[in-house]
Amino acid sequence: MDHKTATSLQESEEQIEHLLGSEYEHEPVPPGARHSTFSVTMVWAGFPMIITGAMTGSLLVLGMGFSRALTAMILGNLFMLVYVGALGHIGARTGMNFALIASQIFGRKGYMLASGLLSTLLLGWYAVQTGITGALVSSTYGLSYVGMTILAGVLYIGITFVGVKGLHWIGIVSVPLFVVLGGWVALHAASTTSWEAILAYPGNNGVATMSMGVGLTVVIALFIDAGTVSADFNRWARTPAASLIATFSAFPVANLVAMLVGGVMTAALAVPDANPFGADNMFGYMNTMQIGWLSVLAFVFLYLNLGSVCSHCLYNAATGWSRITGTHMRVMAVVLGVIGIAIAAGNVWAFFIAWLSLLGIIVPPIGAIILVDTYVSRPADIPADWKPRAFVAWAIGSVVAFAVEHFAPGLSTAISAAVVAGIAYWALCGFATRAVQPA
Repeated sequence: MDHKTATSLQESEEQIEHLLGSEYEHEPVPPGARHSTFSVTMVWAGFPMIITGAMTGSLLVLGMGFSRALTAMILGNLFMLVYVGALGHIGARTGMNFALIASQIFGRKGYMLASGLLSTLLLGWYAVQTGITGALVSSTYGLSYVGMTILAGVLYIGITFVGVKGLHWIGIVSVPLFVVLGGWVALHAASTTSWEAILAYPGNNGVATMSMGVGLTVVIALFIDAGTVSADFNRWARTPAASLIATFSAFPVANLVAMLVGGVMTAALAVPDANPFGADNMFGYMNTMQIGWLSVLAFVFLYLNLGSVCSHCLYNAATGWSRITGTHMRVMAVVLGVIGIAIAAGNVWAFFIAWLSLLGIIVPPIGAIILVDTYVSRPADIPADWKPRAFVAWAIGSVVAFAVEHFAPGLSTAISAAVVAGIAYWALCGFATRAVQPA
């Protein structure tokens, strides 16, 4: 790239930043640039209140029965409230995004591994949700899967390109639309039976096949990656209290509402061998009414609703990789968005459950280590490229979670990974402190 081209690109980036605002990829968000409590709350509420959350609720009810699934939903969301709330507090207090925070704990170069991994996983989520959009539209209306996927991906890149303000506005549109349509679907489906029958629903074909531990992992793993990088959103909050309010709007409120919509619908209809990722979801239910205006509304709803979660995931991925590559969030949003569209065209969303299992093993230790470092045993902050204690604890937590998944499947891999990694990091910090103390 010659000097003239580089200068032109820099001027274009500066003009865009002047128009849309800085995203502070490489520095803390200053107090004067913070957003209102309502704005940050809309960013968070619009993230988990999505049709994919309803699908997950359906899977839980099919595998566990309604009452046990409800228990898993509540406990999993309370775990997420504490986990995400504590991590988000760090972002609100410091104004730093996840990558900046991680550089203090994993090292000036070591953070690239943690941030790069999470950013890549979130790019994968962008591809998964974009693929689901294309698949549902294609199967319902007989339109081109590839064409509908590209249309969705381009729309979601546009929302992300606007920045955190774009996430705010898509939340304002998506949340009320989901509440109205999701509430109608759940109540309409419930009207076909009794609430007693819904509460007593035993699971798919009368058999519960999912343990409580696995159910908890599914609930937690659905947003564990985005929850770990919660500072990307909460750094915009003006106060820690505003940060907590925003987090609460997501966990348990928005996430639980979404899961209950799918869970109530599935238990009420009791369709044998239901497929939530096929036609047995709220989108499919609206289209089975065969009402023209409702089908059109369902089409618009799907793109806007999944556009919310996709733009959030792409924002997280672009923020992380922009820090690693030394570029701007909006540049990486376009680059990563195009990559995500290409991946989505390959039906990667079909690996949804395996993806959740992977997240439950490798992601929770990262957040647990940051929490222990910040709130429990903050070691002397000696600048270093790599900080081995964090990586050793991460490995221990993930190995234990892998063992739990294979040898104790009734337990939660996500919770096991977080607890063990946190304890391991605390112990390693304690050993290091005693080792440097004079005799």
